[in-house]
Amino acid sequence: MNKQRERYINPLTDFGFKKLFGTEPNKMLLIDFLNQILPDRKIKDLSYSSGEKQGLTELDRKAIFDLYCIGDKGEKFIVEMQKAKQNYFKDRSVFYASFPIQEQGKKNKWDYKLDPVYSVGILDFIFDDHKNEKEFLHIVELKNQRCEVFYDKLKFVYLELPKFKKKEEELETHFDKWMYVFTHLSQLQDRPKKLQERVFTKLFEAAEIAKFTPKEREAYEESLKYYRDIKNVVDTSREEGLKEGMERGMKKRNIEIAKELKKNKVSTEIIIQSTGLSEEEIENL
Repeated sequence: MNKQRERYINPLTDFGFKKLFGTEPNKMLLIDFLNQILPDRKIKDLSYSSGEKQGLTELDRKAIFDLYCIGDKGEKFIVEMQKAKQNYFKDRSVFYASFPIQEQGKKNKWDYKLDPVYSVGILDFIFDDHKNEKEFLHIVELKNQRCEVFYDKLKFVYLELPKFKKKEEELETHFDKWMYVFTHLSQLQDRPKKLQERVFTKLFEAAEIAKFTPKEREAYEESLKYYRDIKNVVDTSREEGLKEGMERGMKKRNIEIAKELKKNKVSTEIIIQSTGLSEEEIENL
């Protein structure tokens, strides 16, 4: 039986993410999504800016964002899709957030007043230090020793997509529906009954692969291949890690058994048969 062709784009691919959220015709999708994860800011309009930002000098590094937008009140939004776990991802977020802060600097007389900066990370992985937590939405602010917000113009938002497990019938809020879109869109053949709002009408129209031009389809297929390659590498590494961990655990258990048997004067031959350890390993216990 042939696998059914995907009807809708995968929003976790580079092409899919930018097609849905990084183009002027689909701007309302990004505005609606940001208003769900940043309830303290009601964004009415956005303008897209270049995703590449230079440092203050030629020696400074440059940053390349997936999306960089400016709100109708001057707010700066960095929105990134991260497909695989990366060392120091939080450090990278802070580093990237420094660019829209630096670019606000003015020469001559300036009172240092800054527009707010928001860094949004949509993650297709789980942070190691949050893997035992149920929360998948992390909103991070600069606070003082009394846990009061000290500076409200710099905010980091992280969404750990793999933690979202709700099924369609369990969707309650508008935010739930956005999370469902990110995690299930490419698997759907029809628009779910729960997603009937106007913004999702727009999204499903923009996401339908059959409406792509040949050039768009080619770009999407290339982006999808890259996404699947990364996914396969990550999944393989995880499986190998689990297998290695199980083997280490079994070896440790067998060593403990061998120690106990040796203490009770059981012959080396029987210990070898019972634990699979070598004669040399048993002698060294």
